[in-house]
Amino acid sequence: MSDLSRRDFFKLITTALLAVSGALGLGALFRFLNYETEPPVKTEFDIGPVDQYPPGSRSLIAEVPAVLIHSPSGFMALSLVCTHLGCTVEQKEDGFTCPCHGSRYDANGNVLRGPAQKPLRALRVEITSDQHLILHTD
Repeated sequence: MSDLSRRDFFKLITTALLAVSGALGLGALFRFLNYETEPPVKTEFDIGPVDQYPPGSRSLIAEVPAVLIHSPSGFMALSLVCTHLGCTVEQKEDGFTCPCHGSRYDANGNVLRGPAQKPLRALRVEITSDQHLILHTD
């Protein structure tokens, strides 16, 4: 076994410390670059059994936000996000009103008064095999 000089020993220790520091720095950089600032947005909501929504009902689903309409032709849902700048519209007797800029929509989500130009977005409603309603926002 050869004798290790003091200079070689310090060179070996320095190289090892630099290698470990570099590996830790790369690991931290990798974690930083892969950090998700916001969790993915939920696009599917189980809003309960079908019989919870009687025919003719208009139910507010606050967590989405949306209104679920049970008409004679089946279920439909409208997003309550204003198509102008994304405020949450308020349900009124004759339709919906945006509290931010005054857009008005009829009961079916069609624009009655601007500044909004597009109707409220229709959302997809699915009935599962166990008779639960799934609301899709994508």
